[in-house]
This record gives sequence, structure tokens and C-alpha cells, in this order.
Amino acid sequence: MQTSADRQDRHQYPAHWEADVVLRDGGTARIRPITVDDADRLVSFYEQVSDESKYYRFFAPYPRLSAKDVHRFTHHDFVDRVGLAATIGGEFIATVRYDRIGADGMPASAPADEAEVAFLVQDAHQGRGVASALLEHIAAVARERGIRRFAAEVLPANTKMIKVFTDAGYTQKRSFEDGVVRLEFDLEPTDRSLAVQRAREQRAEARSVRRLLAPGSVAVVGVGRAPGGVGRSVLGNIRDAGYAGALYAVNTVFPEDLGEVDGVPAHRSVRDIGGPVDLAVVAVPAEQVPAVVAECGEHGVQGLVVLSAGYAESGPEGRERQRALVRAARAYGMRIIGPNAFGIINTAPDVRLNASLAPEMPRPGRIGMFAQSGAIGIALLSRLHRRGGGVTGVTGVSTFVSAGNRADVSGNDVLQYWYDDPETDVVLMYLESIGNPRKFNRLARRTAAAKPLVVVQGTGTAPQGHAVRATRLPYATVSALLRQAGVIRVDTITELVDAGLLLARQPLPAGPRVAILGNSESLGVLTYDRCLAEGLRPARPVDLTTGASAQDFHRALAAALADGTNDAVVVTAIPAIGEASPGDAELAEALRSAAAAVPGKPVLVVHVELGGLAEALSAAASTAPGAGDRAPGLAERAARATPAALTTPPEGTHLIPAYPAAERAVRALAEAVKYAGWRREAADPGKVPEYDDIDERGAARLIGELLTRGEGLTIPDAETCELLGRYGVPVRRALPALTPGAAVEAARALGYPVALKATAPHLRHRADLGGVRLDLADEDQLLRAYTELTDLFGKPEELRPVVQGMAPRGVDTVVRAVIDPAAGAVLSFGLAGAASQLLGDMAHRLVPVTDREATSLVRSIRTAPLLFGWRGSTPVDTPALEELLLRVSRLVDDHPEVVAVTLEPVVVAPHGVSVLGATVRLAPPPARDDLGPRTLPAY
Repeated sequence: MQTSADRQDRHQYPAHWEADVVLRDGGTARIRPITVDDADRLVSFYEQVSDESKYYRFFAPYPRLSAKDVHRFTHHDFVDRVGLAATIGGEFIATVRYDRIGADGMPASAPADEAEVAFLVQDAHQGRGVASALLEHIAAVARERGIRRFAAEVLPANTKMIKVFTDAGYTQKRSFEDGVVRLEFDLEPTDRSLAVQRAREQRAEARSVRRLLAPGSVAVVGVGRAPGGVGRSVLGNIRDAGYAGALYAVNTVFPEDLGEVDGVPAHRSVRDIGGPVDLAVVAVPAEQVPAVVAECGEHGVQGLVVLSAGYAESGPEGRERQRALVRAARAYGMRIIGPNAFGIINTAPDVRLNASLAPEMPRPGRIGMFAQSGAIGIALLSRLHRRGGGVTGVTGVSTFVSAGNRADVSGNDVLQYWYDDPETDVVLMYLESIGNPRKFNRLARRTAAAKPLVVVQGTGTAPQGHAVRATRLPYATVSALLRQAGVIRVDTITELVDAGLLLARQPLPAGPRVAILGNSESLGVLTYDRCLAEGLRPARPVDLTTGASAQDFHRALAAALADGTNDAVVVTAIPAIGEASPGDAELAEALRSAAAAVPGKPVLVVHVELGGLAEALSAAASTAPGAGDRAPGLAERAARATPAALTTPPEGTHLIPAYPAAERAVRALAEAVKYAGWRREAADPGKVPEYDDIDERGAARLIGELLTRGEGLTIPDAETCELLGRYGVPVRRALPALTPGAAVEAARALGYPVALKATAPHLRHRADLGGVRLDLADEDQLLRAYTELTDLFGKPEELRPVVQGMAPRGVDTVVRAVIDPAAGAVLSFGLAGAASQLLGDMAHRLVPVTDREATSLVRSIRTAPLLFGWRGSTPVDTPALEELLLRVSRLVDDHPEVVAVTLEPVVVAPHGVSVLGATVRLAPPPARDDLGPRTLPAY
């Protein structure tokens, strides 16, 4: 961006400092470095700042900037002097700058690590959180440039700016001298500063989604003059749903004298609409979208739902068109759902928005639904519509988002909204891809602690149009990390809806103990077997016989719920034949009343269809829109015969879900049991322990010295041992032995007994090939083993033999840590050899790992019994192993330059652990990550 010849920066323009951010009110702004080309923008910006704000900035009347001021505030070296601006529509709305100073308060260069910082925000944009966002970004820039502390002088009356600093969460000192408040604060992130940053991120992103889902006015752009077409259909869907706000139809080809379309006010341009427009639904060809975006931005539209196709899903040209779309919208502070979107739905009675291609509004309910493709969105809505009825009422949708290419608003944004949305109790998501798994894991963990989150995850291949960070982790590993974050991972849409209906209607089970009762012995046994297969603990089924009455079901369910040895109850029912058999409505009322008496345990019904049983059990499905427009079927007739108390249950009543197959009911229950267990564990996640012997600064110096040798490197053995040693992870010495004499000298230095190993890549960690000789007690044995190795595998130069002291016998394990571009830092553990290499028996946790997570990590692999005395073997020292895992986690978390660590083998003995081999890879740290200042995905 800097092209002027008089530029005096010591570094190239730092493009990675550019970022789009969501502000407190849900709008967006762009943050970027100020350059010499911004002189006119700076002057224009300053002219729009009030005299009071100027006084607060300069401590004196300062009506205009001098030429010297403009030069100073636009010429930066991007090291000791840095300025950032927040812009909307290309114009400045706020600025921040820092100047590095020495101990005497005068301008300085490194190694001085303090800087003065100052802000100026246009009055029209004060209160939007602009200064807080700028502080996050200028602090990140300063840390990158070696500045560790900010100082700011503020007039006491400037309470807003003082609050920006004090609320940021940094460790700070305050003093008062000569009528000025001086604030000094360290820039090292603290738990409080990160919590503040995350809370601000959540509020801002949730508000930005709320502005899209609950607009006060909507314009549909691209409404055809004739019936049919996408725009005309969406307009009709919004109108027919009873949308509570103002609605407008827009098309440039409308005749000038056209006043209405389908009873909706018609306009040729968004600019012609007299009132405000909060949301624009765009249904025009892709080549016409840029003009529509400009119109909407100039009119002050807050957000766009772009239904138009022809973007990244269509190839490279469309991908660039999509980038341009996002850049244009964000320049005006607008957010986008889409392009290529199916639309959005909000069933709240004060909104009733169906800005989608779904011809009918779904039932109101407590389930939030997110899908990326329109086809999946249709399938989800129709599946929930068919399954939404239950034994005692209906379950519906609170909000629905189908984001298409999700160029801007993604599943992460919608999660931020649903996290504290009082109208949503359960979240269902179909994710064909995850653009930022690291952030998704963080948001999912927080959301799952408050309400269930059920996800169908794509197979790892991103659809056309989805911008996804490349991951090196296997699909199964990403899935495992999601489960650790509290996500209920299922494989199909059917399982998604099955689990969602149970979680939306019933309390969480306290444990895995299941009671089974019903009027079919064979169906009860089938349910029992499925419970065992899913890891539940079922009691023997109670057979009520086929002649059971509604009262028999009531008594049996009441007894099962009152029994303290049961955590959940599955009721199996087949239609009975005969005059004494209970009617469907009678049975439903019997089950509802019994469940209502003991509301703390979940109840599920498994039924076998005969005739209209399924429809009768979900009789309330007749409340769907349009039911009166067709001839009444079984569901409608059953609903008319069903007491109103069943269709609209009393406040606080738990609706009982019904399933057509035992395996589906049991699978849903098993997921609820696992999720409930996760919730209990999440209440006490443990802590990341501190170790007094960790030398973090020494490790940082060593890493810095090593990185001067290259961009990315696997460091030599000696430096590997030194770095790990600074974190309390000793590696047993291995001395090179390129000759028999060198092997003897090495053994004498280490002391017998020793091991002789070949470390060539094709033999490393392959004891099964014979490249290792153990327990060599003296020089004769060592020389004999040396001869055997060279005779078997070749010259010493090819074998790269080493001599190492013997470690105590134990179980060989492997510990790895890797920085994945998408998921972040991941710690992995498994047994060395075939278990991990052939069978993939590895467990994973996100870094930083807590003490509780380290304990569960060790126990998560299938071969864990080998560590705990399997078949009479001696148990090994798992506490020492857990401490090793925690120390490696700390190393990777403290130093993002450490991109890979492998410890193999790690021998876990009955007392202590021994690391026999280690490799560490370093690389320059990423400029920004999920721990940095909040930003939107870059385009």
C-alpha cells in the first residue's frame, strides 16, 4: 500500500496487521496500519472529531493538525513508531499509535520495551467498542515488536478512555501527577485479559447475528415482475410467515408507477426506500450483486442474505468474485450470510421471519439448526417436521441458518448467538467443513457447557466454495477433539434429529443405568441388547404382556422412575388388538402423567408402526402450516380426537420422544449419557500445573538462537536434550559409535549395562527388525553385538549406531505434540510400536492440557490396561507419565515456535519414566492465532 518515495519505514508494510473486526453493536470495521498515503484521510477524520475529544487527546485546545503533525502521524517505521486506524467505507473512524520510549521517557529503540500509547475516536462512533478492539490489535503489534509494557497519560475527566484501559484485564499500575492520570500495564496476556477479550468477542459476534435474524425491516432485492423465481418466492415466504417488521420488494426493472407487488411496497432501488432497512435478501445474478451491495451500504443496511449463486462453488473466477463481495460488504460494516445460501428462519412470535426458500414456516420450538448447503437444510427441516411430534406434544425450531458458502457468517458466529439465546435449548449443526476448528472447539466447549450441541461432521473434504484451513490431522482425530469439547458427534441426519429431539424434550440422565418396560418381550430384549452394545447398563426388561392397559403402563413407568437404581427408562410399545387395549391418546396420557410425577429422569418410547400408531403418537404434527389446506389424514384425525392437554402440554412438562426402532432410541440415549458425563466433568476441568523447575526464559533464548539458523529446522540432538531439560524432561544420553572403539569408549563413559542401537531412518524405532541390542553387560558382549549389527545391516555409516545406558524395564510408549494449521496445538499419546503405528491406537488432547485431561489421556487408548497391571503384570508409574505429558504440553503452549515434538520410546517403569529418543522441530511462530486479537476470517 505504501508507494510514496519518501517512505522511511524500517520494515515492509505489515499486511498481516490488517484485520476485519466485529464491533460491540454487531457492525464491522477494518483495522490496518496508517501509511504516508493516509494524510488526507487523517485530516478529514480529525475535522470530524469534537473539540472536547481533541482536548482529551492533546490536553489543550487543538482545532486542527499542522503539516508537521500530519507527517508525524502518517510516517511510521512499523517498529518503534506504529499507527493503526479503524475504517468504515475506507474512511477513518478511530486511530491509535504507540511510540517506543526509554527509561527517561524519550524516544528509543530496542531493547527498550516500553511505549506510550494514545487513542482518538470520532464522537459518532464512541460507545461501539472501537477503542477496545484497537487496544487488542496495537497490543499484539507491540508484543510482536518486542514491547512488553504500555504507558498512557489521560485526563481525569476522560473517563471513557480510562475505562478502556482498566477494563482490558491487563496487570496495571495507576498514578496521578500534575493533574494527569498515568496508567502503566504489562502487555503479557493474563487469564483475565483473555476472558475479557473472549467475552467481548462473544457479545459482538452474537449481536451481529442477532441483527440478521431479528431485523426490524427487510428488503428483498431481485423480486420478479411475474410469479415464480427465487426473489418472488422468498418475498412470498416472508409475507406468508407473518413477518412482524416492514417488508419491501426491490427490482431495478419495476415500472416507476408500480406501487406494490403481492401487497408489498415496491421500489426500483434500495435507495428509494424512505425508511431504514436492516436486512437485504439478495436474489439477483452474481454480476449484479456488487451494485446492490453498494446501494445497501450507502443506505445503511446492516446485513445481507445473498441467495445468488456463481461464486466460489463455480471455480477460481467465482472465488475471486466471492472475495470481492466480502470486502465490499465489510467496507460498509455489513455482515453476509452466503452467498449461495438457502436462507434464514426465526420463529419467535415477535419476528416470524422466513427469509428462505422453504415454502412453509417450521413449527416454533427450542431447537437451533445450522446447515451449510440448501439440500441439507431442506432435509433437516423436513426430517424435524416429520419427527417433531411426540407422545405429549411437539418440538420445533427457534432459528435456522443455511449459510451456503459461508464466506462471512459461519457456524462459529451462529454458535456465539445461540450460546446465550434464551429461545434455544439445543443446537443441531450439519457441518460439511469446519473453517476454523481451533475456534470452533473453543466455542463448542463453552456452548456445550450450557446446552447440548449435536453435530454431523463432514468427511474432511471441503465442498466447492468453502474456505478451509488445511489440516494434517486424520479425520478421526478431529472428531475425537470435537467430542472432548463436549460436542455430541453423530454420523447421519437421522441420528442428528433423534438426539436433538431427546435432548430438547427430556432431562439429562444421571448415569448409564436403564430400565426397560413394555408390552412386547421380544422388543424389550432387542432394546436390552442394543443398550449393552452402546455401553449402557440395562436392567432386565419388564414384560407387561400384550394385554397391558394404559394403567398398567402408568404403574410400571411410575415404579421404574421412582427406583433409585435407574437413570433412564425406555418404554417399548406395540399396537394391541382387542377391545381392552388402550387407545393411543389414553396410552400417551398415562405415560405423560407418570413421567410428570418424577421429572428428573429421561423417558423414551420405542413403538412399532401398525396403521396410524406413529401418526397418533405424534398427533400434534397437524399443527404444521398448511394442514387446513388439504384433506385431513390420520394425523389430523388423531389430533382432533386428542385432548388439548396432550397437544399443548402444561408449562414445564417434558415432552416424551417416540422412536420407530430400538437402535435409534438407544443410540440417542447413549449420546445423552456420554454428554451428561462430559457436563459433570466440565464443571471441574482441572488446571494447568506450574512447575518451579521450568526455565521458560532460558528455553526462549535457546529457541531464538536456534531459529537464526533457518526458517524451519529439526534441531540437533544436543540442543534437543538441552531444550527439553529446561522443561524438566531429561533424555537419556546416546553417544555415537561409528567404530567398535568408539562404542567401547561410549560404554565406559555411560557405564554398563548398555544398549546398542541403529538410528538410520529405516531402522529407527524398529526393534522388531533386530536393529537394537539390549543389556550388554561388558565389552565382549558389546563388540559381539556391534559385529552382528554390521554383518546384518551394513556399514556403520549406514547404520548410524549409538550407545545408550539401559533404562529400567517397563512399557514402551510414544508422546507427540504437533501444531496443526487448523486445530492448533495437539498432544498425542499411545503405546510405541504396532499399537500406534498399525492400529492407530492414539489418544489426543488440545494444548494446554490440564491435570485431569492428562489423566484421561493416559486412560483413553484401547491398550491402556497394559499400563495398569494387565494379566498380572506390574503396574507402571502413570503419575510420572502424566507429569511428562503436562511438561511437554507446557513447552508447546509457552513457545509457539515449537511446532513438533516426538518422544519415542518413553519407557514407563514401575517407578519413573525414561525418554530414550526425542526430536524437536522449530519454525517461526504464526503472526496471529486464536489467542491473538479478535478478527474475522481474512479475504
